[in-house]
Amino acid sequence: MSNIQEEINKRRTFAIISHPDAGKTTLTEKLLLFGGAIQTAGAVKSNKIKKSATSDFMEIEKQRGISVATSVMGFNYEGLKINLLDTPGHKDFAEDTFRTLTAVDSVVLIIDCVNGVEEQTEKLMNVCRMRKTPVIVFINKLDREGQDPFTLLDEIEEKLQIKVRPLSWPINIGDRFKGVYNLYDSSLNLFQVNKTNIEDEVIAINDLTDPSLDEFVGEDDANQLREDVELIEGVYEKFSVEDYLAGDLAPVFFGSALNNFGVQELLNSFIRIAPSPRPTHTDTREIIPTEKKLSGFVFKIHANLDPKHRDRIAFFKICSGTFERNKFYYHVRNEKKLRFSNPTSFMAQDKNIIDEAFPGDVIGLYDTGSFKIGDTLTEGEEMIFKGIPSFSPEIFRELINKDPMKSKQLEKGIQQLTDEGVAQMFIQQPGNRKIIGVVGELQFEVIQYRLKHEYGASCNFQHKNFHKACWLTGDKAKIEEFVRRKSSYVAIDKDGNYVFMAESAFLLRQAQFDYPEIEFHTTSEFKVG
Repeated sequence: MSNIQEEINKRRTFAIISHPDAGKTTLTEKLLLFGGAIQTAGAVKSNKIKKSATSDFMEIEKQRGISVATSVMGFNYEGLKINLLDTPGHKDFAEDTFRTLTAVDSVVLIIDCVNGVEEQTEKLMNVCRMRKTPVIVFINKLDREGQDPFTLLDEIEEKLQIKVRPLSWPINIGDRFKGVYNLYDSSLNLFQVNKTNIEDEVIAINDLTDPSLDEFVGEDDANQLREDVELIEGVYEKFSVEDYLAGDLAPVFFGSALNNFGVQELLNSFIRIAPSPRPTHTDTREIIPTEKKLSGFVFKIHANLDPKHRDRIAFFKICSGTFERNKFYYHVRNEKKLRFSNPTSFMAQDKNIIDEAFPGDVIGLYDTGSFKIGDTLTEGEEMIFKGIPSFSPEIFRELINKDPMKSKQLEKGIQQLTDEGVAQMFIQQPGNRKIIGVVGELQFEVIQYRLKHEYGASCNFQHKNFHKACWLTGDKAKIEEFVRRKSSYVAIDKDGNYVFMAESAFLLRQAQFDYPEIEFHTTSEFKVG
């Protein structure tokens, strides 16, 4: 087996996704404890962004800065190298999460047993479905009074449109929660409150008729567990790794991340079934991880908030070949060769300079402004990776310059922030008006703060009454006619594509009816494929 094949087999690259407050930060931390990447709970700073007064902006920015180090967390477990990609919990930064999902091979989805499937969870699951990403579900907070587990499973199947198969099962819930029975390897894990160590008391019970079960959990709960398991075996199909890998079936685990409970079963099953790096699609062909030549793409750009250095880090996902420090690689969009003298890997809190990295790894490349999100590096081949779309924003405002003496700084700042993916920019004529589109209000405050503190530019935002931004494809002559007739509602995006700024759902439907030859897209996915 070649060295690269061995390295690929060792890698598991995944993200944890959830609705805010379902327990993502806590679960992340517990996984890092198991991997030995951190020594104590509380070491992963919560990067939840609270809606706060303007005076707290320095704090928000500090937290965003910390999340550079914690955006990718690598740790070793049972001989595997696990890359965990963090996603911002706050819904205002949902687009950042959508893009991170393009760089992972599988996902762990957390559901709070009290609140069940929430709106943000449904949106994130839609992105996983688009990509056929394998999903493992972790139902969290079992030590609280929550919904019946069977009800939760039905809700997941119905709302997230995916078949489920429990691989562990809770014994009671809330105050009476006693532990979980692992259906995958027939073992019982008893719950203890406020456990600080990470070794769980696991008891092998190969047969649920074993009378020792009654001793451990009491006769009533033992009988209830036997009934539940019989029902599970009767109702749900046997677990199939193939169906899970195809994105058609989600295994489900139960636990309490806060109490470090059920996390080890999740991790142990994850390393057995989760995929190593998978093939990736470009606009010309499919890329296989074992190919000799390097290829990969930038899915996130983060301005480091160290005012002394002003560096930006591009997060680069390796799809094939071996990345080597100081070697020249081809930047497809710029048609330039670049080399990187200090590529970094992220092991929990530390950034380390590396000499080489392999498919599945995410590395940080210091960037002086040559990268945009979606950029491809290769060893000379012309191709663009598919599936790193912009989504139609939900809130639109016009950028107003408060200080004409600082026009250049404002121009540079907004260009870099939109390249970074903080927001999208649409240019409207006449007058080169800059319309900024975002998913959540908080992004405007972050942009305003960063323009002032990083670029010395002051701006205001003026509300624009747009419903959706739609990219146009189809009959060229018809698009040109549409652009002429609707010129005051058409803008240009960062790649020079026409975008229809629809003022209402009614006007969008009307345009679709009047111009059947034009397709109106709410994501920019079509551009590269």
